[in-house]
Amino acid sequence: MTIRVMIVDDQMMVREGFSVLLNAMPDIEVVGEAVNGREAVTKVAELAPDVVLMDIRMPELNGIEATREIVASGTPAKVLVLTTFDLDEYVYQALRAGASGFLLKDASARQLAEGVRVVAAGEALLAPTVTRRLITEFSKLATQSPRSGTVSQMGELTERETEVLVLIAQGLSNAEIAAHLVVAESTIKTHVSRVLVKLGLRDRTQAAVFAYEARLVTPG
Repeated sequence: MTIRVMIVDDQMMVREGFSVLLNAMPDIEVVGEAVNGREAVTKVAELAPDVVLMDIRMPELNGIEATREIVASGTPAKVLVLTTFDLDEYVYQALRAGASGFLLKDASARQLAEGVRVVAAGEALLAPTVTRRLITEFSKLATQSPRSGTVSQMGELTERETEVLVLIAQGLSNAEIAAHLVVAESTIKTHVSRVLVKLGLRDRTQAAVFAYEARLVTPG
C-alpha cells in the first residue's frame, strides 16, 4: 500500500528536497504541498494524506496551531513535525497539540522515509535515543502539578494498563514491553489499545505526553 504524504514548509527548497527523497521510495507518494499552516489545514481536507510533514515556524498559521486544527478535524492523517533544532521548545507543544512524532530536518533519506512509515503504521517516533531525550527535555516545560483532568482519567486504567503506559512513555516498543513484563506481545497490543481508548488519545506519542503530564514519569 502506498503511503500518501503532504509536505508543509514555507521554504521551497525544503519542500522540493523532501519531495524528491520521498518520491524515490517505492511505497511513498507525495500528493501535495503547502506553504503555511492555513493552507495545510485546507489541503489535508482536500487531499486526505496519510502523513503530514509539518514545519513549525511558518507565516499565517504556525505548525502547532495547524496540527491542532488538523487533529481536531477528525482526519485520520498523522502529523510528523519537522524541526531544525533538536531542542526546539515548540516541539513539545506540537506533541501536545496532537503530532505523532517529529524529525530533524537534517535527517537522512532513510530516516525520513522510515519515520513516515512508522507514523503511517500508527506507531510513534519514540524509540530512538534522541527522541527519548527530547521528550524528557520538553516534559520539563509542563507544570509541576499534574495537568488538569489527568488524575481523574488515570482512575479509569487498571494497574497493568498504568504500568504499560509508563513503559510507553519510557520509549519501549510493544516487543520490549512484552519482554519486560514477561507476557505475549499480542497482550501488550491489547493493553495499549485499551489505554488509548480509555484516555481518548490518538497514538503512543500522545500516551507518552499524557504520562509525563500526569507525573507518572519524571524527567531526568
